[in-house]
Amino acid sequence: MQLPDYKEARKRNKNYQRIEYVIDKKLKDKYQGKTYYIRTYGCQMNEHDTENIKAILEQLGLKEIDNMNKADIVLLNTCSIRENAHNKAFGMLGRLKHLKEERKDLIVGLCGCMAQETGVIEEILKNYPWVNFVFGTHNMYNLPEILDEAITTKKQQIEVFSKEGDLIEDIPVKRENKFKAYVNIIYGCDKFCTYCIVPFTRGGERSRKKEDILKEIEKLVQDGYKEVTLLGQNVNAYGKDIYDDYGLGELLEDVAKTKIPRIRFMTSHPWDFTSKMVDVIAKYDNIMPAIHLPVQSGSDRILKLMGRRYTKEKYLKLFKEIREKVKGCTISTDIIVGFPNETEEDFEETIDLVNICKFDNAFTFIYSPRENTPAAKLKDNVTIEEKEKRLYKLNEIVNGYFKENNEKLVGETVKVLTEGESAKKDNYYGYTDTNKLINFTGKKLQPGDLVNVKVTEAKTWSLDGVLDE
Repeated sequence: MQLPDYKEARKRNKNYQRIEYVIDKKLKDKYQGKTYYIRTYGCQMNEHDTENIKAILEQLGLKEIDNMNKADIVLLNTCSIRENAHNKAFGMLGRLKHLKEERKDLIVGLCGCMAQETGVIEEILKNYPWVNFVFGTHNMYNLPEILDEAITTKKQQIEVFSKEGDLIEDIPVKRENKFKAYVNIIYGCDKFCTYCIVPFTRGGERSRKKEDILKEIEKLVQDGYKEVTLLGQNVNAYGKDIYDDYGLGELLEDVAKTKIPRIRFMTSHPWDFTSKMVDVIAKYDNIMPAIHLPVQSGSDRILKLMGRRYTKEKYLKLFKEIREKVKGCTISTDIIVGFPNETEEDFEETIDLVNICKFDNAFTFIYSPRENTPAAKLKDNVTIEEKEKRLYKLNEIVNGYFKENNEKLVGETVKVLTEGESAKKDNYYGYTDTNKLINFTGKKLQPGDLVNVKVTEAKTWSLDGVLDE
């Protein structure tokens, strides 16, 4: 048994090696005839981890089913970014306890970011002894051995590495989509924002070699994929740990040269966003003009308390540079309301920034304290009622800008990647190059088709249109 340790998790290992994943021949197809079900919570990185986990389980001979009640193995891939995600996962464990009482042979596992939290593991040891196995974000490649040990010994297996290990390449993947793909380019984060637990749950920044990334993308191009999203907890920091003069700007340029039709990347930290990156995005048509740029607050005082490493002025300077250089670019953001001791003046600074930027989309949240983070230790004199009032006001304002920006597209023809059919006959949905959802009418289209669509109506969260033939 190996339990998480926050002191170890804070350390940064700069001597990691590149190792290729290989499954033990004794375990391959060992559990043929058994079934599995996975429930995923959280970000795109978690979704992509699930694609890897599914492929590993299928190497063991397991088959995926979509009915949790009939599966032989149920695995929760969890998120720790906010309290709500915690509650959902523990709520699901409660349901699984009742299911396990009915089906004694059911195997239940938990993995992902929550597994890296000491409080979560303590809770599982104390109140969830029936959970069969737990592993963290750093040892997903050990899943075959951990699962096999849990099944054969009938003892609870908790194997969570606090200090990130080597960078494992060639982990198999079962992609959920046949025309859009996630590709990890960097793992972990070294920023240690005071409210964020990700540097502890995902470890230090570790970049994949550019050759491995480009090889994976070139294979996707050969397989007919139309869009790739480059993933990282702090994607803009790519390359800093292994190269002297090669970063995300250079990587984006090399990926663009593979000729894959669409390239996206997330999530960006403003502090690492360079002019080189902006210039490359502006230069290549297949790098989508849609950037997610979390600001979190418009108050310099709060930004400093958050440990964000930039000011409101610097954020606005970067925002302006992107807008001016990247034609038609949309910019989305994250905003936290009610950070400990946020004053009305601090909040109004955020509103002022929103009114300047007029974001195309924004993910807004009330601050949620996370275990072991510096912000969780701050005394907070803002009531939950006041925080909810501020969130409501913020959402009213940002929603207005979403609609206003969408209305500018009415009458325009936009390029859309078709996702699938809507409920009505000859109705489809997809996303524009600027990452806006559009529902449109057309005929004889397939998921993955890139088409021109004329925008006919704007709504707050989406567009309507007709196929422009």
